[in-house]
Amino acid sequence: MNRLVGHKVAIVTSRPQTTRNRILGMVNRPNAQVVLIDTPGIHRADSALGRQMMDELGQALEGIDVLAVMIDASQGLTQGDRLALERAKQFSGPVIVLLNKIDLIAKSALLPLIESLSKEGQFAEIVPISAISGEGVELVLQRLIGHLPEGEPLFPTDQFTDQPERFLAAEIVREKAMLISRQEVPHAVGVLVESFEEGDKLIRIYATIQVEREGQKGILIGRGGETIKEIGTAARKELEEILGTKIFLELRVKVQPDWRDDPARVRQFDWRRQLERMGEE
Repeated sequence: MNRLVGHKVAIVTSRPQTTRNRILGMVNRPNAQVVLIDTPGIHRADSALGRQMMDELGQALEGIDVLAVMIDASQGLTQGDRLALERAKQFSGPVIVLLNKIDLIAKSALLPLIESLSKEGQFAEIVPISAISGEGVELVLQRLIGHLPEGEPLFPTDQFTDQPERFLAAEIVREKAMLISRQEVPHAVGVLVESFEEGDKLIRIYATIQVEREGQKGILIGRGGETIKEIGTAARKELEEILGTKIFLELRVKVQPDWRDDPARVRQFDWRRQLERMGEE
């Protein structure tokens, strides 16, 4: 998605369930506008956060024209993949299967994997790609365009996402916290931007990283504050590149026991609900 859009609109880590909200990315080409919707992956929803993520997935499936299922080719066809493919069979439109990370497997292993996929169902396309190298990515776009109905653009051609900058800032901080931390910490991390102040030459961002245990807080802060400083520096540098301006970023870590099991607290991290609440105030 990031490669096709040409901007970073979705955070990326190697850990499952990194994506928690629907994220739109607009791909504009001379002959087409394609609106991509990145969703949480299918998983067993055993918490309020998990249930909200699955709700996000369900809402994303409403009103779309083409469904793309992403599979990690380097892992073979897993039980989780089969679950996703079974869910995809319920979609009434064309389904495209994307075999990602082909840069990590031998070419000789690709054909048997495609043959296994073909036995799982009738898919409109099976396209091998490498998102990191770009191999096959433009081909995916052309295949998507081929299955889309003709119509007017849904968004201005200079718009590349629907998410506010303050939500992107929260996601970038969460990405760095997930990448830098360890053990059980990444899945317990939530980030709220408390203040986003835009000036002529500087944006001041004050954000809270929320975890569930005191031990997790200690891991994120690190000895002498080294870890939280590393997270903040990495997030600030990337935000400056994305937003094209100087950033002042202040982070604090707060313990909120079992927040992932509290529907009200989980909703705090849904930017669409945040905007609705701000509009009501």
